[in-house]
Amino acid sequence: MASPLQDDDGIFERLRKQNEDPKVLEERQQAVNERIHTIYQKAQTRLAELIDQNSTLPCTISSVQVLNASHTRKGFLEKVLSPLLSSNKDHPYTLAEALQEVGACTDKLHKFDIFQQPISVYLDKPSQTDPSTTPTDLDVYLSVKERSRFLLKTGTDLGNAEGSAYANALWRNIFGGAETLNLNASLGTRTRSAYQATFETPILSDPDFRFEIGALASDTQKSWASHEEVVKGAWSRLRWMSAAGHRHELGLNGFWRQVTGLAGNASPSVRENAGDSVKTSISHTWTKDQRDNPILPTKGFYAKTLSELAGWGPLKGDVSFWKSEIETQAAVPVPIPGLKGDSGISFTTGFRAGLIYPLGMDSNSKPQLSRINDRFQLGGPTDVRGFRISGLGPREGPDALGGDVYAAGSANLLCPLPRVGADKPFRLQAFVNAGRLLALKTPQGASPTSPQEVRESVASTLSELANGLPSTAAGVGLVYAHPVARFELNFSLPLVLRKGEEGRKGLQLGIGISFL
Repeated sequence: MASPLQDDDGIFERLRKQNEDPKVLEERQQAVNERIHTIYQKAQTRLAELIDQNSTLPCTISSVQVLNASHTRKGFLEKVLSPLLSSNKDHPYTLAEALQEVGACTDKLHKFDIFQQPISVYLDKPSQTDPSTTPTDLDVYLSVKERSRFLLKTGTDLGNAEGSAYANALWRNIFGGAETLNLNASLGTRTRSAYQATFETPILSDPDFRFEIGALASDTQKSWASHEEVVKGAWSRLRWMSAAGHRHELGLNGFWRQVTGLAGNASPSVRENAGDSVKTSISHTWTKDQRDNPILPTKGFYAKTLSELAGWGPLKGDVSFWKSEIETQAAVPVPIPGLKGDSGISFTTGFRAGLIYPLGMDSNSKPQLSRINDRFQLGGPTDVRGFRISGLGPREGPDALGGDVYAAGSANLLCPLPRVGADKPFRLQAFVNAGRLLALKTPQGASPTSPQEVRESVASTLSELANGLPSTAAGVGLVYAHPVARFELNFSLPLVLRKGEEGRKGLQLGIGISFL
């Protein structure tokens, strides 16, 4: 017969084993988490009901304070936050309006990229001993945590048919006004070396209105045209976003380019462009992006235009032209009859086109024909799939010379992988894409030598784009949308090729952030 002491020992042993059982511990933790979540949900519901019941009550914001922003200038923050104060408003807030304005203000602070998320917001009543306060006054406190001011990063990059190793140094919030200095150095398979420094600052404490200056030195191997290009230069840019969400960028650019390192079999046209060239230009970029995902869109549209004026009027250099490009993309989800919710199937289309219009320099009205540095290149895994890099357009011997006018389009059907699901970043795709790249030629097939001939050559070259079928390829492939880049492995089959163009039948790997 067991003694009472032995019975107690057995009970304690069973309790100890129960406490050590991973399954029991997991169930207890899950129950605790569910209880906490329920309490949180009830608190949020009560808070929402309380705010809703008092949403029309009048209130005034008497002060706004930012806590823990030790490296950020007070004057910089005042420009951001002063519109919140009721003294700067022509009518009082309701509680709902005040909360909405505070939320918009914290969103604005996030855009400067100097504070960690989230920014905590606290509301309090001012001291009743202050005779200047009123019963409707509220004090707003924003508790922030500043992001690290210094960041040093090294790694490797894959994109746009190139691999590289890089080192990047970032100095954030330099003078306490969200200024940023970014230094970057990289060595790659195609861009042999690149060194870049940029300084950016917001204007008038507006995160959507920024000024940037930068400098660049790079050495790029262009094997498709039997040469290397060395570029050194600087730029200044003004960026802003309109109330409708349109992004603009206005730039002044100055670059010294060298076509050097010619291969032994370089064509006469490439040799003619060898040596130094200086370009000074102004540029404007407009962008509108309403896609749900820029890397793998399933709905929405994207549009971008780029205009550049070089070597005209006060702009100096030895090249003179007007260059314009347009890029669009649209995506629509494809519903499946009988299937509720998102099927994960989408249909996307893309279109790109560009034109270089030669201009005269200074008092010389004779147009300056485009150089190989400035011409468009077309073909490769990130634009017209099924062709080699720069495989479309005018050629001379082994070299792709580029062109002055181009147009390219694509249509893609993307489907989720079986047994993977629509929420995963993997897709099967079927595509067809096409394009043409042409040099400016007069109706007689010669290069233009006068403004009149330039106008005629532009008209005849644009009409030639629609003459016959464009160079076309189709295929199927696998797409993986990583947060920083898109990976495509496609099997492509060229369907239409012109004389001299280089197709790519078989597997083709594309890595980049912008695909046709």
